[in-house]
Amino acid sequence: MAAQSVYNEIKRRVEKSKRGRLFFPDDFHPASSDAVRSALVRLCRAGDLMRVAQGIYCYPKVDRKWGSGIIPPSIEEIAEAIAKRDKVRIAPTGAYVLNKLGLSTQIPANVVFVTDGSGRRVSIGKGKGILFKHTSEMRIFAFRSTLMQLIVTAMREIGEHNVTDEQIAVIRKHLEHVTEEDYQKDIQLAPIWVRKKLS
Repeated sequence: MAAQSVYNEIKRRVEKSKRGRLFFPDDFHPASSDAVRSALVRLCRAGDLMRVAQGIYCYPKVDRKWGSGIIPPSIEEIAEAIAKRDKVRIAPTGAYVLNKLGLSTQIPANVVFVTDGSGRRVSIGKGKGILFKHTSEMRIFAFRSTLMQLIVTAMREIGEHNVTDEQIAVIRKHLEHVTEEDYQKDIQLAPIWVRKKLS
């Protein structure tokens, strides 16, 4: 396929997509990798795509209500797109989870996800990145409720002897959004000390 034809086909597929979608060069095979790369660079220059990391592109959302322009994808959206492409499971961990639940104001430069795939770091520019750490602990992927997964991960991150009453109060507020059925199943995946704190 000629380079211009590859460009036109990729542009057509991008514009048919929902805004916010992430793309990888492999999404456009069987065209040659050089033609795909050239087309993606042209689309970025034209403002149709934005490059969020090496080999990762986004058809960005645009804030038309407040006029603040392009809305880049979140770290979590990028991580989930990579996991989907690689057919692996991921779960956020570390300071990112504490911040996400309102248990800490610290915003980590590197967001860490445990994965059943291979470990690596994806740079997102300006010192920021996503760190995938391989884990053999499959229990983390067994939660029915994503919120319960976050809560248990956060409590383990804080530690049994460091978790405060204020943090427990915040966690209990989050638990109001977990169904009783999911709670009863997922609490069995938590360490005994976490179960006692939440009982």
